[in-house]
Amino acid sequence: MASSTGSSIQDSFLLRAFDAAKAANHIWPEFAACEVALESAWGQSHLALEANNLFGEKQHATNPIFETLDMPTHEFIHGQMVPVMAHWVKFPDWQSCFKERMQLLYRLTVFYSAALSASNGTDFIREVSIHWSTDPARADKVLMIHSLHQNVFSV
Repeated sequence: MASSTGSSIQDSFLLRAFDAAKAANHIWPEFAACEVALESAWGQSHLALEANNLFGEKQHATNPIFETLDMPTHEFIHGQMVPVMAHWVKFPDWQSCFKERMQLLYRLTVFYSAALSASNGTDFIREVSIHWSTDPARADKVLMIHSLHQNVFSV
């Protein structure tokens, strides 16, 4: 079902991401689908296309998982967007990406305990975004995607 404000391509992406998130037992799968819409430019980023890396998850330095894809990115550092080289996880599929994301949140409960115990998707997004991204507007952007496409998930 296409949303009135989004394209059917975006809706299809969200449904595919939602299904992968549910299959991986990700909490708040519809909100996780909206996260990856933002993080992966609706699945069109080089990282998403080449590495099934929808969240922009960097490779673990001490204990790498799956393969690694090296490529540049931009991050907010001291209030400015600057270019940096990064090592990214190359996932075999979307479900693996969502599964590893949940495992990472649980491994880093010192940062993500409030997100993991959130009683609703909005609080989850607000809490997880504090440490997940250097973009200070990330939570608002994800919640806007959810607001514009929420009827997609009620099919």
